[in-house]
Amino acid sequence: MNKRILIPTDFSKNALNATRYALDLYAKQNCDFYFLNVFHLDSYTTNTLIMPEPGSAEYDSTKAASEESFTKLLEMLELHNDNPKHTYHTTATLNYLSVAIEELIAKKDIDLVVMGTKGATGAKGVIFGSNTVKTMEKITQCPVLAVPENVRFSPLKEVVFPTDFKLSYKRKEMDYLIDIVRMHNAAIRVLHISKNETLSKTQEENKQLLEDILSTVECTFHNLKNIDVAQGVTTFVASRNSDMIAFINKKHFFFGSVFSKPLVKEIGYDATTPILALH
Repeated sequence: MNKRILIPTDFSKNALNATRYALDLYAKQNCDFYFLNVFHLDSYTTNTLIMPEPGSAEYDSTKAASEESFTKLLEMLELHNDNPKHTYHTTATLNYLSVAIEELIAKKDIDLVVMGTKGATGAKGVIFGSNTVKTMEKITQCPVLAVPENVRFSPLKEVVFPTDFKLSYKRKEMDYLIDIVRMHNAAIRVLHISKNETLSKTQEENKQLLEDILSTVECTFHNLKNIDVAQGVTTFVASRNSDMIAFINKKHFFFGSVFSKPLVKEIGYDATTPILALH
């Protein structure tokens, strides 16, 4: 069965870069790529009670402009990324981004969402645009991959998986990470950052469970002590030139402590590592 990958796009350079990264990441796989553009109407705000309907001049012209942008995008992809294994589909809709994404995930049984980390505004100093952050937090039906704007794809060698071993793991949660690693014959580097010298009994059991789950791929375990979590992850990834960071977004635990302001402050706006949020 083909992989089904959803790529929300605002037709910015950053969104195009995320698209190219996804196409290269899955270059050897049979895939259906679903491109989603959520357009907005200037006359409509959340304070307006009446949602513009198809048939109104503004709605039709805005949707037509979105579809025209899709035509240009597909022409560009066929010129530079012509891959017989890949099929492209487009959807232009007037909706809230997270709602539109959730509807398409359910309708098309999407396996992965891939997004650029900045919106069209490209605010300096902001790695994760608000739309990307909200999507990574709200979308729980499938993994979300966020691709920084200056990252160019290179074959995966290793993926860093930060964890505190405090929560148990399920094989289903790790399936997608294992799948990506196998696809590129890469390795997983499990990173534990702690203040304590020893793990608790529960942490030891969870670590053993993780070892069992990851036993089918190359995997090593690493420890860093007495360092800020965000700084530790950033330093570890930079020192090894790792290709991706993956984490399980359980109850927003890791998201709040690592992938919001602390990490943004640590790595500034020169982010170089894609982030895969598993659920």
